[in-house]
Amino acid sequence: MSVITFLQQTPWVFLLFSGLLGLVVGSFLNVVIHRIPIMMETQWRRECSELNGEDASDQPSAPFNLNSPASHCPNCGHKIRPWENIPVLSWILLKGRCSGCKTRISPRYPAVEILSGIMTLAVAWHFGLSWEALAAMTLTWALISLSLIDFDTQLLPDSITLPFLWLGLLLSLNGLFTDSQSAIIGATAGYLSLWSVYQIFKRLTGKEGMGYGDFKLLALLGAWLGWHYLPQIILLSAFVGALFGVSMILFRGRDRNIPIPFGPYLACAGWISLLWGDAINHAYLQWAGLL
Repeated sequence: MSVITFLQQTPWVFLLFSGLLGLVVGSFLNVVIHRIPIMMETQWRRECSELNGEDASDQPSAPFNLNSPASHCPNCGHKIRPWENIPVLSWILLKGRCSGCKTRISPRYPAVEILSGIMTLAVAWHFGLSWEALAAMTLTWALISLSLIDFDTQLLPDSITLPFLWLGLLLSLNGLFTDSQSAIIGATAGYLSLWSVYQIFKRLTGKEGMGYGDFKLLALLGAWLGWHYLPQIILLSAFVGALFGVSMILFRGRDRNIPIPFGPYLACAGWISLLWGDAINHAYLQWAGLL
């Protein structure tokens, strides 16, 4: 009996494996969320130095990427050992503190791992053992990373957004989530729709209401799901964003002049549409009396 056949006959094993995989990937996502903005800023400084005619090639620097340096405590430099890097469990056993210096470890690390595990499990439950599930899992992990990076830094890295945009277009060749025509129109319309809103808002107010990363993220979602999901994604993201923004102002006293990143709401709306978009559209059409 092949592994695929076994998983088909025992779906609970597939769901258990998917949840555990999500936890493990969530641990890596913490690295991605922390390091990619630093890598971007380092690259920008290097490019600025080159434009200014400064030669920094003779200044040795330790490599900093997703692989190096190894995970360590930022306070004491203690290298994280394998048994200290088990998703969620290690944080619980260590009581949320570094084993070397006892510095508090942010609970966001296990929270990201749990979120990744739950969302991966939801994808597995919805799509079952299929290529759609595998593709949707990778998109889910990308959206988690983009959301938290944008929340922290108001940046949506091209190094994540653009490869997944192209991946969505490639998947449409096999009609995995939508056909190629819908995907191409979706990517184009997704970008241009927010770009148009940006331009109108800027001309009316003289301010930038959103960043170009938001345009690319909606283009990504349009490439994966097709143009007909764009209105749903925009409406869902606007509703959630407005609700969250008003709540932050009313209950936490957030200055309304401080910009609120839109990427997390786009990502959340896109993920909801990925799993339940058809059901939402059907319910709306039925409510409107069009079915």
